[in-house]
Amino acid sequence: MTSTLPLLFQPLRLRSLELKNRIVISPMCQHAAQRGCATPWHLVHLGKFALGGAGLILTESTAVDPRGRIGTADLGLWNDDQIEPLKAVVDFIHANGAAAGVQLAHAGRKAGSQPLWEGGAALSEAEMASDAEPWRRLGPSALAAGPGWSSPQAMSAQDIEDTIVRFVEATRRADRAGFDVVELHLGHGYLVASFLSPNSNLRSDEWGGSRDGRMRLALQLAARVREVWPAGKPLFCRLSVVDGSAEGWSLDDSVVLSRALAQLGVDVIDCSSGGLTEETKALPVPRGLGFQVPFSERIRQEAAVRTQAVGMIVDANQAEAVLQEGKADLIALGREALFDPYWAHHAAVALGVDPGFQRWPVRHGVWLAKRAPGLEKARAQATQ
Repeated sequence: MTSTLPLLFQPLRLRSLELKNRIVISPMCQHAAQRGCATPWHLVHLGKFALGGAGLILTESTAVDPRGRIGTADLGLWNDDQIEPLKAVVDFIHANGAAAGVQLAHAGRKAGSQPLWEGGAALSEAEMASDAEPWRRLGPSALAAGPGWSSPQAMSAQDIEDTIVRFVEATRRADRAGFDVVELHLGHGYLVASFLSPNSNLRSDEWGGSRDGRMRLALQLAARVREVWPAGKPLFCRLSVVDGSAEGWSLDDSVVLSRALAQLGVDVIDCSSGGLTEETKALPVPRGLGFQVPFSERIRQEAAVRTQAVGMIVDANQAEAVLQEGKADLIALGREALFDPYWAHHAAVALGVDPGFQRWPVRHGVWLAKRAPGLEKARAQATQ
C-alpha cells in the first residue's frame, strides 16, 4: 500500500519508532518559558503542528544548564520540575498522531541574548547578573562570539565533564517526559560547534588542536547520551555542516564527523549551516530554495547515515523531489510551518494523497469533506 504513496507520506522506521510520514517540524526558539518550564504557549505552538499532520515535532533549543540558555525564557531540562510541563505537551502531540522530539543544547559563548523581536543583541554582564537564573558564558577558548559579546571562560577539563553530565541528566529527564527522539544541538556557533571550529577553538590539549581533538566533545557527548537514551529510541544530531567562517569547519569535516557519530549510534544528521561568523571573516552560504539540501545529500551518501534536510523547503513537490532524488530521508520545516501549520495536510492534497480529508483530525476533516462538493461546484460556476 505504501509503495503507491509519495515518499513524503511513506512511514519511516527509526529503531523502534515509526514516523507516519517524513515531515519534521524544526526547532524554533520561542522565548516563552517560565524558569525553563513549558507554558500554554508551547502546548499551542507545538500542538498545532500535530494537528497539522507532521510526523515528528521537535522542541526549540532546550537548555541543559541555566547558565547555557540562549535567552532568558528558553525551555530547559536542567531540573525535574521541568519534566511535567513538557510531558503535557508530549502527551498532546502523541494523542494527535505525531512523535515528539527534544533538542538539547548549551549555548556556550553565545549564552544570553535578546529575542529577535527585541533586537537579538547579546545581554550585558549587568543584565546577566540580574537574571533570576545564573549565567556563565563558556567556550573552548577565551574568544568572544563577536562585537558586543563578553569573552567566555575557557573551559577546564572538569567544566567539560560537568557539561557532558548535564546533557546525560537532561536526556534521562527527556525519557521521563515521554519524548521519542533526542536531538543534540551541535551547530549554529553554540557550545559544541565552538569546539569544532578552528576559528573558535585554539586549545592545544586533547579537546583542541587537530580535527580529532576538536571533535572529541561532540563524539563523547553523543556516546554518553546514547548510553542512557533507550536503545529503541532514535538519536539525532544537528550540525552546522559548514560553520559560515572562512577556513572554518567544512563540509569535508562534517562528513568525517557524521560517519563517526553514526558509528556511535546516532541515527539522523540534521543538516543546517552557519552561526560562527561574527569574530572572523564570514563565508556565508548563499540562500535560495533548498539551499542546504546539498549538505544533506553529500553526508547521506558519504557518511552512510540518514539525513534531515532543512532550509527554504516550501512546497510539496520540492520536498518530494528531495526525497525521490536520494538527497535526504526527512524534510524539516521551520518558518514555512509558521506560515502554514497545516503544511503537511496541504502537501497531501497537492500530491493527491488525501482527497477525502481522512488524514486531518476528525473534528476538522469531517467538515472539510462536507464542504468539498459545494466548494468545487461554486468554483466551477465562478469560472463560467
